[in-house]
Amino acid sequence: MKSPYDIIIRPHITEKSVAMSYGKEFVADEKNVRTYTFVVAKTANKFEIKQAIEAMYNADKKDKDSSRIEVSSVRTISMKGKMRRVGQKSRGPRPDWKKAIITLAPGQQLEDYGV
Repeated sequence: MKSPYDIIIRPHITEKSVAMSYGKEFVADEKNVRTYTFVVAKTANKFEIKQAIEAMYNADKKDKDSSRIEVSSVRTISMKGKMRRVGQKSRGPRPDWKKAIITLAPGQQLEDYGV
């Protein structure tokens, strides 16, 4: 059994991902659907990612608590590493990595996403 902290490496903070985490501005908060982006382990599948997110954010909450996080969908993307210069002439690739886009149930949000 992998630890949730081995599966979820860090949040992936970009302008687009921060805008997606706010949801739609014209929808009421209790119906707003928010999405968050994370860098995950390359070997992790969608089911493991969903369990890891729920375990990390529901660790200190009670079973019937209304503020428990519920992941409704997980989308994954395998990103190819870009080429970069190492030294004066030689080139080398950056490592490949995997990105997961997490959609929460309506009206939910992550408080400590990194923004």
